[in-house]
Amino acid sequence: MAKRHPSASDSKTLWKRWVMAAPLSALLVILVLWFAVHRVAWLGPFMANTLRTVLGTDNVARLEDTAYAVEDRFNRWWKQGERPKAHWQVPSRNLSDDATGDKPQPKVASEPPMPPFSPADVGPVHKSWSAPGDGQWVPIVDPRFSSADPFMYKTLLHPDRNRSWAELFVVAVDLRRVKLHSVPGYREPKATVTPEPTLKRPGLVPPEHHDVVLAAFNGGFMTEHGRYGMMVKGVTLVPARDRACTIAEYDDGALRIGTWSKLKAREPEMIWYRQAPNCMFEEGRIHPALVNRDSRHWGATLDGDTVIRRSAIGLNPTRDTLYVGITNHTTAHAIATGMRHAGASDVAQLDVNWSYPKFVFFRAPEPGSPLEAVALADGFEYKKGEYLRDRSLRDFFYLTVAQPPAKTAGK
Repeated sequence: MAKRHPSASDSKTLWKRWVMAAPLSALLVILVLWFAVHRVAWLGPFMANTLRTVLGTDNVARLEDTAYAVEDRFNRWWKQGERPKAHWQVPSRNLSDDATGDKPQPKVASEPPMPPFSPADVGPVHKSWSAPGDGQWVPIVDPRFSSADPFMYKTLLHPDRNRSWAELFVVAVDLRRVKLHSVPGYREPKATVTPEPTLKRPGLVPPEHHDVVLAAFNGGFMTEHGRYGMMVKGVTLVPARDRACTIAEYDDGALRIGTWSKLKAREPEMIWYRQAPNCMFEEGRIHPALVNRDSRHWGATLDGDTVIRRSAIGLNPTRDTLYVGITNHTTAHAIATGMRHAGASDVAQLDVNWSYPKFVFFRAPEPGSPLEAVALADGFEYKKGEYLRDRSLRDFFYLTVAQPPAKTAGK
């Protein structure tokens, strides 16, 4: 039988099919990639960094804005009418379980006596649009220090009246007994000073602090996203910017969050500082850009109205309580007002995007076994060796017991 050759009509039909199938195939690829970057922790950063090399930082930022806008529109259609959800039970203070389900043990009074750390409940941001337990502080009990009053409490808030799935998880930390440390990642922030500092950057919690480390959380932006400053152990990696919000520790142990131009006179007294975009709240006053909706840009890469995962750090007016917040699907305005509602008068936004914001506790699965990371809430990506054995490419903060409490007799 003679072999049939494709006719012009056949070729035209195939071309039409290809033209019709191409958009569907492209959409399928996009959906698969979107699903993958939200399930594989390393894939999102890898793709973003690769695209920045090809397309440039600004173009990738615009692409991210567009992608998150599409996701938000889908969520507002798909989840329309959903009520806010709780992530944990909120029992009475003296019966609460900690983040890993461990029961509090009998407490032993410490010497000298100190008023127990017990932040006042703040209630929901929107009373008619909240989940059970919103704004109610739940103690986090570390089994290694069960004889002490809790060092930290957690609460959940829903700060966006238009998005029930916009969640703000806040941890309150007793700075009278807990110390905050800042650690550069082994690569970020990239140093911009010359010659490049010879500072060792293992990107880990130092081994000598493993016995007293309580928790850790993410730091700030990569250098290319705003060139926000960082100094540790007297070594400047990236020089400070005058208008940037700055988290700093002084040689007397005090912490401050404020605009660098207001803090820099005391730079010689600083042990470390890390900078972020403009302060969201400063001395209880909201940043004008968060009030003026015509001023959309917030941070270095993404608009303030972009609905993404964000993180923030704050201090109360007396600076003896630290607040750390991580979110799902929030604008800059939502996380800022939520942190203020929780009790912070000075608030700085830290890193954003799906892969980076996280807050982990450290627990030993068995007595005497190595510590492992445990996430504050479901849905946040982390590794069991996070910050302890798995080196962090980017900078982070960690918390230690400043003065370990006396152990119960016989233990």
